[in-house]
Amino acid sequence: MNPTDPVVLSHAALPLAELPGITHRTLAGHEHGLAQLSIWRQTLAPGAATPPHCHDTEEVVLCHAGHGEVHLAGRVHRFGAATSVLLPPEVPHQIFNVGNEPMEITGVFPAAPVGVFDPERNPMPLPW
Repeated sequence: MNPTDPVVLSHAALPLAELPGITHRTLAGHEHGLAQLSIWRQTLAPGAATPPHCHDTEEVVLCHAGHGEVHLAGRVHRFGAATSVLLPPEVPHQIFNVGNEPMEITGVFPAAPVGVFDPERNPMPLPW
């Protein structure tokens, strides 16, 4: 990335990965020239969940719409629109949409690319 020129990305023009119950779009990341930041946007259908996974970095999940749960370290934490969920590195977690409407979330990571691992620390290729 040129240090004096911004990069403007149209979200609608970025690739969209469609998975069972989840859509995923990388809004900014390694593929856009970033070396230290990744931002993901995901929509989870009612009843959908991410697979259990962890990252080698911290993660911030911003919830824009809907109601969810994050299962982490044997505990369940509920969240909803206009909340942020701060997740520690290296701890397996799983995010569920527990509402009746699509849940819109943004994931922010201090790394590019983002390492994703299953609970046994085996690499998980994206998209899931």
